[in-house]
Amino acid sequence: MELRQLRYFVAIVDHGSLSRAALVLHVAQPALTQQLRQLEDELGARLLHRSAQGVLCTDAGKVFYEHAQAILKQVADARSAVTQSTTRPSGSVTLGLPHSISGALALPLLMATREHYPEITLQLTEELSGNLSEQLRSGRINLAVLFDDGQLGAFTSTPLIEEDLMFICRAGSALDPGGASVAFADALGRTLILPAQQQGVRPRIENAAHAAGLALANVIEINSIAILKSALLADMGATLLPAAPLQDQVESGALVARPIHSPALARSVTLCASKNIPLTNAAAAVGRLVHQVARDLCERGAWRGAHLPK
Repeated sequence: MELRQLRYFVAIVDHGSLSRAALVLHVAQPALTQQLRQLEDELGARLLHRSAQGVLCTDAGKVFYEHAQAILKQVADARSAVTQSTTRPSGSVTLGLPHSISGALALPLLMATREHYPEITLQLTEELSGNLSEQLRSGRINLAVLFDDGQLGAFTSTPLIEEDLMFICRAGSALDPGGASVAFADALGRTLILPAQQQGVRPRIENAAHAAGLALANVIEINSIAILKSALLADMGATLLPAAPLQDQVESGALVARPIHSPALARSVTLCASKNIPLTNAAAAVGRLVHQVARDLCERGAWRGAHLPK
């Protein structure tokens, strides 16, 4: 198996056809087809379904595509690590952000990277935290912002910020108990719109409820922040989330966010890297910048409900 075969395969999948990939790669299509056939013969599996409309990955092809991407990225990072300067880091860095974090952190980080490290190309990918963990483990991304749920032992991790969970509902909703804050037990008695069991803040909420001898009365499970926001505005339920992903609607008055007490709830946000794959100078520089930007956002109050770890 050769690196060029991996590059050819990834290009075919990315462009959706052998002919388009051949044009981009500047390789004759028969030669590209031959390399693909050799790769499939070596692996003993068909990687692509071919048709007049283009190509689609088989199940084996989907698995191989992820590994091929990871290998090619690590090769590119190895080259970059050898050639780049410690004083002027350059190259490509991929950082994974959970959906509920990107609204607060993504744009300020992109702007700071452009200002301080103009020779670094920062690529941000937005995923569910579980998907980001797998991508970080396989080397497809350099860094990831993850939530410390006690399951981050496979990574090197440093605390970033603490985010308070809030009771959030539509302004004027009958679900709103009013007052300056909401008791945790009172919040659990409402119809709640939450991520699925193993995503985002849900494990934190479930563990706190179990510790208090409480149970969630009625839960609507939605993993998408955009759909969850629409459901809140339609008054289908309330939620227990940090305010950041819903900050625009809270500031406009469309949604109301109230702190939770008895107990107060927060989640720990950490910056993680692989223990097995060294960071390039560029990735290390971006990691330091993530901490600086997060600190600045907290100190200015621009990251609503966030505070620095004690």
